Amino acid sequence: MSRPVTLFTGQWADLPLETLAQKTASFGYDGLELACWGDHFEVDRALSEDGYVQSRHDLLAKYGLKVYAISNHLVGQCVSDAMIDERHQSILPPRLWGDGKPDGVRQRAADEMKDTARAAAKLGVKVVNGFTGSPVWHLIYRFPPVSDAMVDAGYAEFAAQWNPILDVFDEVGVRFALEAHPSEIAYDIYTAEKTLEALGNRPAFGFNFDPSHFIHQLFDPMKFIERFPDRIYHVHVKDTKVKLDSSRSILGSHLGFGDSRRGWDFVSPGHGDLDMDSMVRALNRIRYSGPLSVEWEDSGMNREFGATESCAWVKKHDFTPSDVAFDAAFEKK
Repeated sequence: MSRPVTLFTGQWADLPLETLAQKTASFGYDGLELACWGDHFEVDRALSEDGYVQSRHDLLAKYGLKVYAISNHLVGQCVSDAMIDERHQSILPPRLWGDGKPDGVRQRAADEMKDTARAAAKLGVKVVNGFTGSPVWHLIYRFPPVSDAMVDAGYAEFAAQWNPILDVFDEVGVRFALEAHPSEIAYDIYTAEKTLEALGNRPAFGFNFDPSHFIHQLFDPMKFIERFPDRIYHVHVKDTKVKLDSSRSILGSHLGFGDSRRGWDFVSPGHGDLDMDSMVRALNRIRYSGPLSVEWEDSGMNREFGATESCAWVKKHDFTPSDVAFDAAFEKK
């Protein structure tokens, strides 16, 4: 099993795709996971302009790269969030924000996610990664009192919003992979179970496994792989460093990423608490053969240094499972 190592372009959207492709090849990567923002992969152009999709393949091929997945986290977030405000305006193009009225924003975002599935199929990739938003994230701390009925209603609302989107994913033969993450409908094992149940366990919906979001919640990311072996549709390699002590909070303290007072922060792969050996072994057990996509986020490190180091680190730690028992040679024939 030789898993390609790719770079997610979301944190590099300030660079033109050609500039990034040239850099990515020099860093040692096999391909890119294209973000649907910046000029990296534009859904509307993919569906409306002849030759646009082929131009993406041609550009990547020029540098010996391939595309294995696309990602539309920012638009997906706006489909189901309970509150639509200036945060969402900052991540949406004007054509989707429109007049900013929440119901209109959610509907335009939902339509764009349907088009993202169609664009992915046209590009020839089988997975769209992303976020969903959540009607219930604001209820996470159950005070003022939150009833089970309120939570259940939120999951039903989510399913009503996403099932029509997933119908299009089914129509075009593409799967959606939620990056389970705080502020999403699923952020740990139990909420992932509830999400799949709300959707009737339809195969169009699975997960983009990203261990960094589980490490700072203080549960073992490998338990997520073990619980959902047939729903791991894509994998991010991202790391987190937990720095809890008598003064730091796991809740982040309303402090921005990179602030030294935080109780945890994202760091470059290999610089945090990710047990990469256990992760690779868990992925081998479920026979995951897709990309290992570096999502590089580290406020304290130069990103080109970090991306280069990360590529080498992932390739060093990835390995194929054994096809024989190590003690088979001990047996007498």
